Amino acid sequence: MPESKPQNANQNSIQSESTAIPVIEDSASRVHGPWRILASQVRYQDPWVQVVRDEVIRPDGLPGSYCVITLKPGVCVVALDNQGRVHLTREFHYAVGEETIEGVSGGRDGSEAPLLAAQRELREELGLLAATWIDLGRVDPFTASVFSPTQLYLAMELTHGERELEGTEQIEPVVIGFEEALEMVMDSRITHAPSCVALLKAARHLGHSPKRNT
Repeated sequence: MPESKPQNANQNSIQSESTAIPVIEDSASRVHGPWRILASQVRYQDPWVQVVRDEVIRPDGLPGSYCVITLKPGVCVVALDNQGRVHLTREFHYAVGEETIEGVSGGRDGSEAPLLAAQRELREELGLLAATWIDLGRVDPFTASVFSPTQLYLAMELTHGERELEGTEQIEPVVIGFEEALEMVMDSRITHAPSCVALLKAARHLGHSPKRNT
């Protein structure tokens, strides 16, 4: 998946039927938890990322500003075959400047439902189809300054098809035992937050317990 496949900053701006990032230009005062937003202005926007600056009254009553980054809603898939092996990806990721091992991940297209996005990403990145899909819930990788909801899935009963990589993608399939994948989470060889959470949730679902480092 390209680095520009992300996920969304003002929670009120996301509609369930569409993943398009709306333009926010709002001068109406409104309550936001213990904060009061006086005005909002889009400082940057492209098809994947939006940066909004809010002029606010802080919880302590003082004036201030707050910037929030919104990314397209995304998905992350842990694919498990009948031999107990996990199918992951290895790819250079622009922001961290290095190759990382992750579950299949990507952003939702337009009004695409999360499950359909997960199925599409699994087929495109690894050429895999799955007969069984387990919804592992949602994760918010960042909560203070980035809105980036990611839906997690466990895919099982796999069959192989053709990959459909995009021009920005140079993805190496990684197939390892499930227990080894859990160890890689615990010792930080896997650091992608949605992948870590998805693997640990999959372990809980399947009755596995990751080994702790001593």
